[in-house]
Amino acid sequence: MIKKQPEVIGWREWVGLPAFGIGAIKAKVDTGARTSALHAYYVTPFEKDGKPWVRFGLHPLQKDSLTCIECEAPVKDVRMVTDSGGHKEERVVIDTTLSINGMTFSMEVTLTDRENMRFRMLLGRSALKQGFLVDSGKSFLLGGNKNHPPIASM
Repeated sequence: MIKKQPEVIGWREWVGLPAFGIGAIKAKVDTGARTSALHAYYVTPFEKDGKPWVRFGLHPLQKDSLTCIECEAPVKDVRMVTDSGGHKEERVVIDTTLSINGMTFSMEVTLTDRENMRFRMLLGRSALKQGFLVDSGKSFLLGGNKNHPPIASM
């Protein structure tokens, strides 16, 4: 059996979230975070077919609070998460699909207000175990630059 070589990515990359119609969102690759986190400026729980769901609003672009995407997803869990500053916060956890460099796979993501953070998304270790190595000295190894995603679709 031939083992596939891990994909090398930079500390920031463009990724897609196809379940929410997002072709490209800039993500900080954070090996210190176990679970990925996605910016949600509001999170509203509701029931659908007797099961817990969540509706949330997303501003997918940095420094842009006018572009809004309304999203809905089933709730997978609610967990206490400690952020990098040591603050504990209860967060909703959902499953979604991540598209990166032509690969698409399921991952867990927590929903939190990241309005004042530089990145709308953190890509944590659980997502990276799909076969990625991080070159912490490089950015956008999969294409694009800090202002524009790669021309090819995610």
